[in-house]
Amino acid sequence: MPADLAVIGLGHHGLPLAQAATAAGIATVGFDTDPRPVAELAAGRPPVDGSLTASEIRRMLSGGFRATTSPVELGRVRTAVLCAPTPLGPDGALDLTAVGDAARALAARLRPHTTVLLESPVPPGTTEGLLRGLLEDGSGLRAGRDFHLAYSPGRLDPGNRLPGPAGTPKVIGGLTPACTESAAAFYGRFTDKVVRARGPREAETVKLLETNFRHVNIALVNEMAVLCHELGVDLWDVIRCAETKPFGFQAFRPGPGVGGHGVPVERLGTHRPLRLVELAGQVNQRMPRYVVQRAAALLNEHGKSARGARILLLGITYKPDLADREGSPAEEIAGRLMDLGAAVSFHDPHVPDWRVRDLPVPRADSLYEAAAHADLTLLLQHHRVYDLQGLAVKAQLLLDTRGATPAGTAHRL
Repeated sequence: MPADLAVIGLGHHGLPLAQAATAAGIATVGFDTDPRPVAELAAGRPPVDGSLTASEIRRMLSGGFRATTSPVELGRVRTAVLCAPTPLGPDGALDLTAVGDAARALAARLRPHTTVLLESPVPPGTTEGLLRGLLEDGSGLRAGRDFHLAYSPGRLDPGNRLPGPAGTPKVIGGLTPACTESAAAFYGRFTDKVVRARGPREAETVKLLETNFRHVNIALVNEMAVLCHELGVDLWDVIRCAETKPFGFQAFRPGPGVGGHGVPVERLGTHRPLRLVELAGQVNQRMPRYVVQRAAALLNEHGKSARGARILLLGITYKPDLADREGSPAEEIAGRLMDLGAAVSFHDPHVPDWRVRDLPVPRADSLYEAAAHADLTLLLQHHRVYDLQGLAVKAQLLLDTRGATPAGTAHRL
């Protein structure tokens, strides 16, 4: 049975979109050039990042979802959504290689009247420039005349079931008003609210603003964490009080670094760098080193050296209650501790094994026993299963980088 929708790219963004569409009764096919995720999905196995569970995958399959590596499927749909990854390149700009590859695969089979949507994070102008050019050159069709073209920034909060796809407004910017309305009709099938941007560039810049907003504000509170430690001020109490202000303030909390798939974009091709974002990136990138310095100082205060110290890392994923380690600061922290001569082990209920610098890191099976044995327990991620009050009692020393422990029970960042 031909599908109505093709989701191109079955990574952390494309797969949840395919799930939402399938749940809404849209016949969906997922296309990826990598046969591994396709084979895993076809077998009903969830992705390793934990973004979807096995039961959710089974419901998708029973709802008619199919995963394939065959580009022939792309020529049989009414709507195609490109969810290709766009990691940062060496120059600090987004790498659009995968977007280009996805566009070429689609262009070779693009039919008239198809609605083509891009959701990958891209620099403003990509939809009208790179994507439009590749689709038109490869198909012989014209965007806005023969097929619809629009951009809609992906909005995902991995691990958070609320508000979900229906409760998360979709921003849409079409090449023409007709393109916008065609995209709105598609997203309206599983989203309660559609927000129309003036055009693709405005919609692309929405994603840029949302992502950089997060990183800049995390950088601010990370700077405050360092300052407050030097001043002997309890930052967590400061945040608790500040967030009672009903206007002009949004609470962000410090941590050992910034992980996740939404990377800050400092440079947009030939355009000037975003100086504030560039500075925020430098602040956030320093946090793993600062955490290691705090750990070494804490050990020293208790008559121990980092060299030879047994250090237990708790929670090595980038977000609580997920298995995804994308951008997690845990790897850099572990490496720096190893450089100091520490014996590093870890515990994470979502990660069965872990390697740092191609070396296996011992995994603690008995959490409380490992905490009692370690010279220092370092909380990097607060998973729901952790009884932090109990851990604070068992651990010889506990450094909490998330402010999750009750006040006075542990050393906090």
